[in-house]
Amino acid sequence: MGFSLGIVGLPNVGKSTIFNALSKAKAEVSNYPFCTKDKNVGIVPVPDPRVARVAELMKSPKAIPTIIEFVDIAGLVKGSHKGEGLGNKFLSYIREVDAITHVVRCFADPNIAHVDGSVDPKRDIETIHTELALADLGTVSKKLSAVKSQTKTGDKKALREKEILEKVETHLNAGNPLRTLRLSDEEKNLIEGLNLLTAKPILYIANVDEAELATPDDPTVKVLFDLAKKEGARAVAICGKLESELGELPEAEAEEYKKEAGITESGLSKMIRAGYETLDLITFFTANEKEARAWTVKRGTLAPQAAGKIHSDMEKGFISAEIIHYDDLVRASSHSKAKELGIVRTEGKSYEVKDGDVAYFRFNV
Repeated sequence: MGFSLGIVGLPNVGKSTIFNALSKAKAEVSNYPFCTKDKNVGIVPVPDPRVARVAELMKSPKAIPTIIEFVDIAGLVKGSHKGEGLGNKFLSYIREVDAITHVVRCFADPNIAHVDGSVDPKRDIETIHTELALADLGTVSKKLSAVKSQTKTGDKKALREKEILEKVETHLNAGNPLRTLRLSDEEKNLIEGLNLLTAKPILYIANVDEAELATPDDPTVKVLFDLAKKEGARAVAICGKLESELGELPEAEAEEYKKEAGITESGLSKMIRAGYETLDLITFFTANEKEARAWTVKRGTLAPQAAGKIHSDMEKGFISAEIIHYDDLVRASSHSKAKELGIVRTEGKSYEVKDGDVAYFRFNV
């Protein structure tokens, strides 16, 4: 699948509890810092009722959802950029993910220690931002030093790279994550190889208790949502403890509990969808006599590259794509009827796949 979100935050904020509820992977969860000493990986289906409907309309015997990979990473503390705690290992893991899921503790519980002694979302977010920014500054400064020596020869590429790196360094020095800096495609390409941490998209998770979950205007939670909005990021409030308990119940009992509690959508479902949106992903579908399947691609992906998600040979030998949108398929009630109505169309190599497309790719082997 190839898309991953790294679950990060300070120690004891509920990262592993939420990860367990997400993936049922049973990462170790305990009340002491650095309980998670290595990364834990969970593959999570993206909730989307459309894939089951596609299977029904296309007469496919089974429906397979698309997925996102969640990675639970060791807690970060002040000084992590210098190797404090498990900093160096943490930073190496976070460089591997496509986006960051930052879990922030918004609940008070005297039985669960806070690494800084009190619950303060603003301070905790700033701690993580600072450590990631300092790590990026170290990477940028090292690269800038090397590039400056190359500019002495008048190398035009090195001069341009120096200009961009200095722009990035100034932004980071001001305490800003790189994702908030407007960069052209050319500038992004020139620094892409540095794999800078603060350039990654971010999703904030407010880990609340059940009372706060029922009170969306809770001041502690509002602080986090306001900070996320200012940064242009998404934020979701979930109760990790409740989601974990629901995950332990049989499905029928869990659904009954949610119904009684007035919960229309689980927090984890909201979190998964928000992560999907944070990465700017879309879903398209394929269906045949064996299965209907949902596939994940970046928004703006062209038809040959979308076909390549299924198999590399399909991209190499791409001829055309037979496309019908999900909504049109539902209205037609069957693929054969859709063809009769003339709403199944043929698209070429320049076609940009849309969310909800049901595609059949033609290709040469």
